[in-house]
Amino acid sequence: MKPVLEHLPPKEEESFFVQAFDLPYFGTPWHYHPEFELVLIEESEGKRFVGNATSDFKKGDLSFLGANLPHLYRNPPVYYDKHSSLRAKSIVIHFREASLGKDFFSLPQMKKVNQFLERSAQGVDILGNSCKAIAAKMREMTCTTGISRLVLLLEILDMLAGTDEYSLVSGAGIVGHNSFDADRLNKVFQFILQNFHREIRLEEAASLVYMTRTSFCRFFLERTKRTFSDYLCEVRLNHAAKLLIEKDLKITRIASESGYNNLSNFNRQFKEKYKMSPQQYRQLYLKEKAPVFMEGV
Repeated sequence: MKPVLEHLPPKEEESFFVQAFDLPYFGTPWHYHPEFELVLIEESEGKRFVGNATSDFKKGDLSFLGANLPHLYRNPPVYYDKHSSLRAKSIVIHFREASLGKDFFSLPQMKKVNQFLERSAQGVDILGNSCKAIAAKMREMTCTTGISRLVLLLEILDMLAGTDEYSLVSGAGIVGHNSFDADRLNKVFQFILQNFHREIRLEEAASLVYMTRTSFCRFFLERTKRTFSDYLCEVRLNHAAKLLIEKDLKITRIASESGYNNLSNFNRQFKEKYKMSPQQYRQLYLKEKAPVFMEGV
């Protein structure tokens, strides 16, 4: 699976791309593209990498990803079983500034839209009522063509520009690299997803991309703006946080299944990230009746 600069061509009579996908799983590897992307998860769950951030995704999530912001959506292993009946459904919109005509975004009416597009360089999760309203527009877009579809895109951009129901996803300054770099990063990310539950030595990860320990550390830091150990820690703690909510397991077992063989180290790192102990985290979310997430990668 060789990642390249992704390009989803619009139909001949369209200036931007819109499509509803219904797949066994999300198979696109770590990639980037010059288009802005609006993606709505209609069905499925899993792990998401955007820039230098790792998080979970689930049904109903809506994200706006800036131009050349690298990203990867990965479903749990059960989705890749040939006998699985699970589906990965989404609606994706790709567009460039040129999609709406030369100098369109230079119009004074587009000032707030441009400000939002600047924020999208870090990836933006759309929340609350704004998410629901924009999702409805996106579903409508899949059933329309021509000027009607274009008007809906403008309405969505207007809604995005005016909402305060959003959160930034990634750190600043993360942009796509060449396909060779993307290929190496994809191998490392896949390795992390498949092995984070056990001890991983830095030399083992470096050998995947035929690098020395020193070269690999520099490569990973330059491409993700964080160290390999920090990235691995985030994946593990993210998985542990989900288990605390969805599984009635002892803290010691959750720590073990998340890749920690030292409970005190797990408690310390968890508290650093979430500003509370694992037990407090579980009690807080059970009290607030947080939604239960399905098993991720």
